[in-house]
Amino acid sequence: MRPPTEERWPVTEAGAPTGRARAARHLGLTGAVLLAVAGWLGGALPEVPPTGPWRAPHGPAAVSCWLVGTALMVGAWWALRAGAPSTGWAYRTAGLWSLPLLLTPPLASRDVYSYACQGWSYAAGHDPYRVGVAAAGCPWVDAVAPIWRDTPAPYGPAFVLLAGLAAVLGGTLAGTLVVLRLYAVAGVLLAALCLPGLARAAGVPTRRAAWLGLASPLVGVHLVAGAHNDAVMLGLLLPGLLVLVRSPGRTRGLLVAGVLLGLAVAVKATALVVLPFAALTAVHGRYTLRALLRDGGRLAGAVLATLAVVSALSGLGLGWVAGLARSGDSQQWTSPPTAVGFVVDYVGELAGRRPDAVPVTRAVGLLALVALLAVLWWRAWTALRRLNDVRQRVHRLAAARPRVTLGAAGAALAATVLLAPVLHPWYVTWPLLLLAVSATRTTWFVAPAAVAALLTLPDGTTVARYTKAPGAIAMTALMLAGALWALRRRHRRYPTRRDVPDPP
Repeated sequence: MRPPTEERWPVTEAGAPTGRARAARHLGLTGAVLLAVAGWLGGALPEVPPTGPWRAPHGPAAVSCWLVGTALMVGAWWALRAGAPSTGWAYRTAGLWSLPLLLTPPLASRDVYSYACQGWSYAAGHDPYRVGVAAAGCPWVDAVAPIWRDTPAPYGPAFVLLAGLAAVLGGTLAGTLVVLRLYAVAGVLLAALCLPGLARAAGVPTRRAAWLGLASPLVGVHLVAGAHNDAVMLGLLLPGLLVLVRSPGRTRGLLVAGVLLGLAVAVKATALVVLPFAALTAVHGRYTLRALLRDGGRLAGAVLATLAVVSALSGLGLGWVAGLARSGDSQQWTSPPTAVGFVVDYVGELAGRRPDAVPVTRAVGLLALVALLAVLWWRAWTALRRLNDVRQRVHRLAAARPRVTLGAAGAALAATVLLAPVLHPWYVTWPLLLLAVSATRTTWFVAPAAVAALLTLPDGTTVARYTKAPGAIAMTALMLAGALWALRRRHRRYPTRRDVPDPP
């Protein structure tokens, strides 16, 4: 079987930009400028407004600019989802769209203020895993969202070290925010540098991978303007995977990749989901249990050693693990398990009871996630094992392996986003970048990413706040429809005896 090439993919003709591509570039840039204006009029400014975004001094203008700008960026990104005219054109366009977003206050979230206060607390000698930023006496606590002022930091020791350094270098709140945004931009740039190499290794057109991964409004708004530490995590995760793809089984490569992946976990625990699939990528030669234990074991040792060193350097140990439990304090219907819990509660209220089902449905979602991750890993393992017996040229076999492992890792991150207790729009960037370099079909993850870009307002208010009941019902119905579709597809794939016609 021939490996996929750019000519076999349903993309636009590579080369000079078409009129459609030029129009998309201009529309997206116009949208980015409008989002920057919305940021200055009513973004996530240091003062937390006592009223909603509409009642702020410039609220109607800010929200209007935000809605129009988001629609333009999403539409432009969607229009070229099959591929930009060239890889360089995709990079230049994504960079052009990012420029206005670099010069605006934080957008669509107040998390960066939490980072700043946690960094200040650590620099001042407090343990951010034990003491909330309000109790630590952070001078910028009024800028932090009220729900997070008394909670411990849920991030790893590597990011706490970075946040502490940002507070020391920045001095003031504005200076600290600048340093934190530089971290995020550096993470996006590191991820961007890895996209072509990963895409080529998996046999995916680089111009499509670059466009889907970098021009998405989620990247510009939430990683660049919002300065979320997810950018730092991805900026470590993708280079680690690229090292494994290029040098599987080599001791030096395994050590370098282990350090990068360990640092990614030490920034945000989400990176743990990728590690079992990274172990598959690390295998050199034939896929056997012995090879997996040999190469995957050395990779795991490097990851654990990195975590131990970072924890020791920070002096904080593993206290951040306890902080992870508080990340679910926010309840929104954007998380499917939470939405199902809301609907169960609504039905219970109609019957005169209050079942308080959200904790139960969230627990069920986590159990389902564990099972699904195991299934994804096993399917990837069996697919790779089948490649052992394929009589193909080396470069064709080499392209199939990264496509399987990277695609499985992206699917695992997508499952994590869907089944976790909380789903924020910037979480969608986790699977987006990996699926952009590995998936053969794109609509199934590009469409949800486009919808996720519409879920927040410039000051960080989520649309879910105003649509709790209808949103929960719609999300639950969508989940049921998806489950029924999956069952019907499985039924068609595995016919029963009744479906098989009798011989004549």
